[in-house]
Amino acid sequence: MNQKNLRNILALALIPYLNPITAKLLIERFPNLEELFQASDKTLAALGLPIISHLKNPAWNQVDRHLKWAAAANCHIISILDNNYPARLKEIISAPLVLFAKGDINILSNLQIAIVGSRNPTVNGKEIAHIFAHDLAKNELTITSGLALGIDSESHRGAITAQKTTIAVLGSGLDIIYPRSNCNLAQEIEQHGLLITEFPLGTQPTAMNFPQRNRIISGLSLGVLVVEATLKSGSLITANYALEQGREVFAIPGSIYNSNTRGCHALIKQGAKLVETVTDILEELNLPTLTKITVSPGRKNIKTKNNLDLRQQKLLECINYEATPVDILIKRSGFSAQEATPLLISLELLDLIANVPGGYCKKN
Repeated sequence: MNQKNLRNILALALIPYLNPITAKLLIERFPNLEELFQASDKTLAALGLPIISHLKNPAWNQVDRHLKWAAAANCHIISILDNNYPARLKEIISAPLVLFAKGDINILSNLQIAIVGSRNPTVNGKEIAHIFAHDLAKNELTITSGLALGIDSESHRGAITAQKTTIAVLGSGLDIIYPRSNCNLAQEIEQHGLLITEFPLGTQPTAMNFPQRNRIISGLSLGVLVVEATLKSGSLITANYALEQGREVFAIPGSIYNSNTRGCHALIKQGAKLVETVTDILEELNLPTLTKITVSPGRKNIKTKNNLDLRQQKLLECINYEATPVDILIKRSGFSAQEATPLLISLELLDLIANVPGGYCKKN
């Protein structure tokens, strides 16, 4: 797209409260957007839109600010009219008019799988997200997620560990990384893939932005894998978008006592595919297994577990995959607090359990 056309479509995209569906209708009505911005009051009034003042006075200073930003290395503005706009995302009815991106925009054409989940996952949830992201990336699927704490972060890191590509979809402008604690991760993602958003520079990460950006996460992807999610999780919003968009939905089951897995169980009841291995996903998507799956959850510590003494084994059997309070462990095992303490320390040193808020949890 030439600079003049990009300038006009960017001016349209920067109009406040103009939803993508209406914006695309305006483009169809005015293929030459200059005619829209130069239209008479009568013509604009006939459109019945509450944005006439913005159409009469586009924010050209903001347009030029963004074009100047896009002139920097690895910075891009992609219009829905551009050939490199992601084809799968263009299919959805509410596809954004423009995408702001930092990194390698060529990976937008890669086959992608979204991995989402709780911002406060269990130790096992984080490990599962990392493993699945790593192995799916090794099988040439770009990992797409939302840069949030918890499952999102581990998914991005899993792809980076595999030395493959990952895409982070932000709920803010690209100059405002959220959460701030993920700034270093965002820099790594930029080096190993792409940061994208539909929100202009300077946009703060307000609560309403995140459900809106979730449709992009699912829209870019072949399917969405939910690792851990509560019943009111934003991850379920992403899954619902995926269903509306005709994408596959995958969910990993967990303990019935873990509130973080109730959202996954609800999705499975509604028809999402129950996932235990990466192969489950590849087969459902009709994709070949290109590399050997590195490790399956629940298998890596079998040798260590077989070498435990009877007291360690007994206590380990009393620990759940979610936080198990120490008083419950003592009650289940019959050990005194003095007896249980050194056993817990030994199991933790063997990386079989983790000390978490509320007690101890078993690791895969």
